[in-house]
Amino acid sequence: MTEKENMLSGRLYDPSDSELLALRQKAHALSMQFNATLETQDGEREAILSQLLGERGENVYLQGPVQFDYGCFTSFGANSYANFNFTCLDCAPVRIGANVFMGPNVSLLTPVHPLCWQERNIYRKPDGTPTDREYARPITIEDNCWIAGNVTVCGGVTIGEGSVIGAGSVVTRSIPAGVFAAGNPCRVIRPITDDDRLL
Repeated sequence: MTEKENMLSGRLYDPSDSELLALRQKAHALSMQFNATLETQDGEREAILSQLLGERGENVYLQGPVQFDYGCFTSFGANSYANFNFTCLDCAPVRIGANVFMGPNVSLLTPVHPLCWQERNIYRKPDGTPTDREYARPITIEDNCWIAGNVTVCGGVTIGEGSVIGAGSVVTRSIPAGVFAAGNPCRVIRPITDDDRLL
């Protein structure tokens, strides 16, 4: 298997691999280019996102600035939005559904590092290149979710359809559909019901 295949399948992989390095460098350059492009330059921003992201539905809007590790392993459903300072470390697939709203400073973090330092620390490959060992777990945010500001979502998490994650939460475990959840670690507070309707 290639290191890219290992990474996407959740196995330990070598992030110094030349294919992965080239993909990261491309994503980092495109993220910087997007961040330097004014909102009034819609055509240019769209062209950059077409090169940066995997699948993308209609009317996806990223406020910027953004930072992607790879970009090509992230998909957005239609009508989804991310506010300022969206960070997506997509070493495993990140699937963001339709009509998902994300507040400022949301981070989606798929990478995981070994707990034991003997496996985590930098080491040198036979050619002298320094590297480490990592693995990653996918993140899925299903349709119609609202992820409030300053939320961190960790690898291996699925957030169920229609759920709301409160500001400042750290989501370390999957959240079911149709609930309000918050905290560090994030936990379900209560179901969202018709009593929550404003109209």
